[in-house]
Amino acid sequence: MKAWLNRNIWGMTVTSFLSDASHEMVMAVLPGFLPIIHVAAAALGWIEGSSDAVASFLKLFAGWYSDKIGHRKRMIVTGQFFTGAGLSLFAFANGWGMILIGRMVSWFGRGLRGTLRDAMLSESVAPEFRGRAIGFHRTGDTLGAIIGPLLGLALLSRLRINALPDAPFRTIFLLSLIPGIAAPLAFLFMVRETRRQPRPWLNFLHSIGQLPPAFRRMLVAVGLFGSGDFSPALLILAAATLLRPQYGAVRAAEIAALLYAVRNTIYAAASYPIGWLADRRRKAPLLAAGYFCGALTAALAAWMFASGSASVPTLAATFVIAGIFAAAQDTLEKALPPDLTDPEIRGTVYGSLGAVNGIGDFVSSALVGTLWTVVSPGIAFTAAGGLMLSGSLCVLLLVR
Repeated sequence: MKAWLNRNIWGMTVTSFLSDASHEMVMAVLPGFLPIIHVAAAALGWIEGSSDAVASFLKLFAGWYSDKIGHRKRMIVTGQFFTGAGLSLFAFANGWGMILIGRMVSWFGRGLRGTLRDAMLSESVAPEFRGRAIGFHRTGDTLGAIIGPLLGLALLSRLRINALPDAPFRTIFLLSLIPGIAAPLAFLFMVRETRRQPRPWLNFLHSIGQLPPAFRRMLVAVGLFGSGDFSPALLILAAATLLRPQYGAVRAAEIAALLYAVRNTIYAAASYPIGWLADRRRKAPLLAAGYFCGALTAALAAWMFASGSASVPTLAATFVIAGIFAAAQDTLEKALPPDLTDPEIRGTVYGSLGAVNGIGDFVSSALVGTLWTVVSPGIAFTAAGGLMLSGSLCVLLLVR
């Protein structure tokens, strides 16, 4: 284990743990806050999608620029700061406008740091250990995503006693600043960077044109799948909506947050084994299987809305499958590109992957949110599931 579990892997893992704890304590309670300030599901879908679109284009530029200037750490620390500070703006929201601004600020930071961190992570270990190193990082990242919802839920239960309906949510949004600001400090002091020779002549379009055909085929599959890969916030909203008639609005929001914590627990538990397996087996079929789990998650959500029968155990099974899918997607999408590309353009490679994912996230979140409001939730998740299934098949056919 000492061959790959080095200072950089620990530093990036601690940073992601803190960052995700901040992010997820907000996202777990946000669906319960939105009805209070009269924000509809369609608005949430467009907000999530627009934020992902902003991040996606920034990822592409940031990846190329880091290849050009020969270093990444300073940009990552700046991005982590914006990510941690943005969501606290929700505390001042009285409608969808401030929600959009806070999400944009946070996702601006995510776009700046996510691609570059993935490139540094892939460069911090030998190729034969890359899968498990990425899996270990995803585990630490997701442990933060477990702590975050549980902390948000605990605060919500305690703060809503003798308080205005919106007050507990606003307090939670402000408290998310604590781990949110600790994250960039952890990266600053724990992670070391070996700078590369700057390449001031590196042209943006030329770098994109250098992407190998095998990696371009992977991007096609990722984009097709991503166009159905809706935000987890919509899955939380689905659980809260399905449980509201039986449990009431507040209790349903609490159960939905707990289910999200279950999803993240599975995500954390599965990430390292999937990474370990990726070091020993072909990655493309494993990624296709993970994508299939995503399609199954959407199909189960569609079935529950169509049948009108949703129970906590059924929803729990859906969130478990969602956790397996998230672990496979995040681990394998990051472990596969180095096998298909050259190290000299590693920032551009991960930037391209992030851009395609971001465009897909915009399409999927806007699609599901709009179909949910205009047609029905069941149709929305059915459409998403069909696109994700197509992406799974595309991985098997196109990626070698």
